[in-house]
Amino acid sequence: MKTVPVAWRGRLGRAALDTLVGVATATGALLSVVLFVTTTYFVILCLIGIGFLALPYLTRAVRWLCDLNRRAAARSGVPVERPYRPEPQEIERDIVGWTRRCKWILADPATWRDLLWLLLNTVAGLVGFVPAALLYYAGEGLFLACGLWRPVADGGAGRWYAGVTVGSWPAALAAGLLALVVLTGWLLLSPLALKGHAYFVRFLLGPTRGSQLASRVQHLSETRSGALDIQAAELRRIERDLHDGAQARLVSLGLQLGAVDRKLGQDPEEARRLLRQARSSSVQALRELRDLVHGIHPPVLAERGLADALRALGLASPLEVTVVVDLPGRLPDPVESAVYFAVSELLTNALKHADAQRVEIVAWRADDTLHARITDDGRGGADASAGSGLEGIRRRLASFDGVLEINSPPGGPTVIKLELPCALSSPKTSSS
Repeated sequence: MKTVPVAWRGRLGRAALDTLVGVATATGALLSVVLFVTTTYFVILCLIGIGFLALPYLTRAVRWLCDLNRRAAARSGVPVERPYRPEPQEIERDIVGWTRRCKWILADPATWRDLLWLLLNTVAGLVGFVPAALLYYAGEGLFLACGLWRPVADGGAGRWYAGVTVGSWPAALAAGLLALVVLTGWLLLSPLALKGHAYFVRFLLGPTRGSQLASRVQHLSETRSGALDIQAAELRRIERDLHDGAQARLVSLGLQLGAVDRKLGQDPEEARRLLRQARSSSVQALRELRDLVHGIHPPVLAERGLADALRALGLASPLEVTVVVDLPGRLPDPVESAVYFAVSELLTNALKHADAQRVEIVAWRADDTLHARITDDGRGGADASAGSGLEGIRRRLASFDGVLEINSPPGGPTVIKLELPCALSSPKTSSS
């Protein structure tokens, strides 16, 4: 019985917020008139060169209004991506650079779609007044039902409301019932009105098929370049480790065996000592090769999957690490490898740079997406833009269309979230 009032309170709050958003949307429709006329005027003046002076400022205002409507559409459950082309880099701070910026604006198809939206929104945006109008009309009927009709009736005429002339208490009661119907309509129609406008926003302000393909091509080019850089760096690391580690050990082993061959007939004791050194060198070379292979693809990851590999990272770390993993199956090897090395580097950062004592690793899969959250109690202040290893992790994840989110206020705690699109490859359950 208690859930009904709570549900109605939630619906009332949502409808009230929808009403405020609707009024803001309708106000934006009035602003659309001003921006459309002004922007169109200066676009025409670009033909004689004068419009270039104001066009970038007007475009910034237009896109600001469009972005507000995109956020309102996302609030109604209709996400709308920004379709604009990226701004050219290294634009000169002179008249030539200003002209290049204006040409970039005019060459973007989204600019013209924004203008069309401004024109049509002068009418379509007025739908935002619907929730406020319904609420006002419902309030009017309730006030009449509470006795406000009497001063009006004393003036010589009743007040008309929803087809009823309110001049008596029975008529006021009927007006009150009709007001409750209007209030119910306000509760039900407010989100529908805003959602209808949200679809209108997505139709004109969302990316077109061509812009989506262009954005996708640009993203693939950037991630391919990043993947190639990561691969080249990994190859250099492997080559360096082989040259400085196992290769040097094997060369030393060959020299020691040559010395054993020379000493075998002359000094057997020295030959035995050299053999013992050679055996120690071979063991060390084997260990370094195993470490190298572990750095390329850890055996525990290949044999037991991501869940056990993350637990192994937690056990190997000197920090107090809690690992909670819920994966209903094996994931593609590249995805598991990317997440494993990302978590490994984040643990290292928490130990070396954050002075953390405790770390929590949580990983789960939902909606064909692998989620991971790494939380530490360190001093915070982690920033991927500062040239740290976090940017390398972000680039590695971007190769899989993955996302890295960092929330690290000064003083901590640091919460880092990873999201990678993925699909299950085998039915294996791992949870902790």
